[in-house]
Amino acid sequence: MDIKRLLKDLTAATGIGNIKEATEVAAKYLSDFCEVSYTDNLGLIAEIKGKRDYSILFEAHIDQVGFIVTDVDDKGFLTVATCGGIDLRALPSRQVNIHGSKKVRGVFCSTPPHLSEDDVTFEKISDIKIDSCLGNKACEIISVGDYVTFATDICELKGNKVSAKSLDDRAGVAVLIELASRFKDKQPPVNLIFCLSDMEELGLRGAKTSAFAAFPNEAIAIDVSFADGPDIKPTECGKMGSGAMIGISPVLDRDITNKLISLAADNNIPYQTEVMGKTTGTDADIISITKSGIRTGLVSIPLRNMHTDCEIISLSDIKSVCDLLECYAEAVNLND
Repeated sequence: MDIKRLLKDLTAATGIGNIKEATEVAAKYLSDFCEVSYTDNLGLIAEIKGKRDYSILFEAHIDQVGFIVTDVDDKGFLTVATCGGIDLRALPSRQVNIHGSKKVRGVFCSTPPHLSEDDVTFEKISDIKIDSCLGNKACEIISVGDYVTFATDICELKGNKVSAKSLDDRAGVAVLIELASRFKDKQPPVNLIFCLSDMEELGLRGAKTSAFAAFPNEAIAIDVSFADGPDIKPTECGKMGSGAMIGISPVLDRDITNKLISLAADNNIPYQTEVMGKTTGTDADIISITKSGIRTGLVSIPLRNMHTDCEIISLSDIKSVCDLLECYAEAVNLND
C-alpha cells in the first residue's frame, strides 16, 4: 500500500465533533480488507475473521484537535475555544478552515512586531482571534458552535519524513489500514478487530464505548508519542527513525509488552521502549478497564510538533510498527 497517499487522504479529511469525513475515508479503505460495521457515533469497528475464536483489538483514534466558535463579531473576527490540547504559542498567523454553512478559510490574527512593545504572549485561547475576512457578512455563514480546523496540506520532507496536521493519530489509523491489507490474502490465526475511535482528544471517550462493544480477549492501542527535538530531554521522548515505541507502564499488560519486545528483537524490527510511571495518556488506559478489564498493550509512533498544524513523522517508523503488529497477530499462542 502507498502509505504516503494513504496519509494524504487521511490528513486531508476532517474528523472533529459531528464532522466524520476522516471516518468515512478510513472506512472506504478498510472495506477492501474487512467487514466494516459502525458501532455508534464514537467509533468504527472492522473485523477479519481468523481460524480460531479468539480476538485481538487493534485501536487508533480518528479524531483531531481543533476549535469551536464561541463568538462572531460584526467585523468578522471569531473567538474560539479549543477542542483538545493546543499550543497557543503556535497559533498566530496560522491558516484554518472554518466549517460554517460552507467551508471558508480564515487566519489566526498576529500583531506585527512594529506595533507591540514586548513579545506578545497569550494566557487563554479567547485572547487570539480568527480573521474570517468576511466583515459584517460573517454571521451569514458562521455560527456559534461551528468547528474550526487547521488548513495545512501534507508535505514530503527529506529523510523519508512527512509533515501534516492531524498525524496524531491518523498515523495510527494508517497503521491499522496497512495492517488489515496485509491479511487480505491470508487468514490470521485469530480474529483481528480494527477500531477507529472518536473523541480521544476529549477524554478517551470513543475507546471506552468501542472496546465495550467489541470486548476482545486482548488489545493493543496505536498512538503517537513525543519524538526527539531541541530542548527535549532524551528521557522524555523517543528517537525519530529508531522504530516503534513499545510502551511500558503499570497499567499495561506486562505479558503483551514483553511479547512485543521479544518479537521485535527476534525479527530484527527496529524498536525502542517508552517507560511511563503512571497511566499512558492514551486510549490504552481506558481500554484496559473496560467491562471486566481487557489485557492491553501500547505501541506508539514518534512524532514532532504534537498538536500543531505541522506535525512530523518518519515513514520508517510507520513500517516498523506495521511489521511488529503483523508479527504479533501471527504469533498468538492461545496457551499463554
